[in-house]
Amino acid sequence: MSTTLRTDPETAGAPLRNSAESPTSGVAWPAVIGGALASLALAVLLVTLGSGLGLASVSPWIHTGASIGTVTVITGIWLIVMHWLASGLGGYLTGRLRTKWAGLHTHEVFFRDTANGFLSWALATLIGVVLIAGATASIVGGAAAIATAGVGEAASSAMQPGISAAIPDAYLLDRLFRTDHPGAAGGSAEARKQAGQIIANGLASGMVPAADTQYLAGLVASRTGLTPDQTAKRVAQLMAGAKTAEAKAVHAVDAARKATATLAIFTGLAMLIGAFVACAAAALGGQHRDLHA
Repeated sequence: MSTTLRTDPETAGAPLRNSAESPTSGVAWPAVIGGALASLALAVLLVTLGSGLGLASVSPWIHTGASIGTVTVITGIWLIVMHWLASGLGGYLTGRLRTKWAGLHTHEVFFRDTANGFLSWALATLIGVVLIAGATASIVGGAAAIATAGVGEAASSAMQPGISAAIPDAYLLDRLFRTDHPGAAGGSAEARKQAGQIIANGLASGMVPAADTQYLAGLVASRTGLTPDQTAKRVAQLMAGAKTAEAKAVHAVDAARKATATLAIFTGLAMLIGAFVACAAAALGGQHRDLHA
C-alpha cells in the first residue's frame, strides 16, 4: 500500500493528514462467491443423500418403520451435519482463494478472513432458501406424512360417500347397524347419516343427550332387530370407539405440531453452527494461503 499526500483546495493548498487507505475493498468477492457456490453444491448433495436415508427409515405400513419423533430427530441431526460440512467447505475455500493482503496486522487479516467466511455462508444461505428450502420441506413433509399415515388411518381415513368428515367413519357405523337377523333391513343411508350426526354432535359437546341416546338406540333396534339391552350396549361401544378415534386424531395433530417446532429449533441451531464453522474455516484457509503463498 502506498502513502499519499492530499491537499484541500479550499485552504490554498494547506496539507492534510497522511492517508494509508487501500484502494481495494477488504471483501474478496470472487472468493466469497466461489465458496458460496461450493457450499451450495455440497449442501444439495447431502440433502439428496439424507432424503434417501430418511425415506428408507419410514414405511407406509401401519406400525412399521420409524415414528414421526424419530424421523424429526434424525432429520434435525442431519441438518446440523449438512450445515457443518457445507459451511466448512465454503468457508475454507473462501479464505484459501482470496488474494494475499500485504502490510496488514495479523488481527486485521484474521478479522477479514472471518468476515469473508461469514459473507460466504450468508450468500449460500440466501440462495439456498430460494433453491432448496422448498424441496427440503417437501421431503421432510412427505416422510412425516408416511410416518403418521397409520395414526391418520385409525382416526378417520375411510369416510363413506355422502357423509361429511365430521361424522364417524364408515367402519364404526357398520358396527352400529350390523345384524345377523335375515329379516332385518340393516342401516340405510339416511339412518347412517342420522346416527353419524348424533355421534358427531356428542363428540363436539362432550356428551350425548339422553333424548338423542334413546332415539339412536331405537333407530338401531328398528333396523337390526336387537333387544333394547343389546342396542344400548352397542351404542355405548360405538361412542367409546368414536372417542378413541377422536383422541388418536388429536394426538396425531399434536405430534405434528411438536415435530414442526422441534425441526424449527434444529434448523436454527444448524444455521448458527454453520455460520460459526464458515468463519473458523475461512480463518484457517486464510492462514494456509499466507503460509504457502
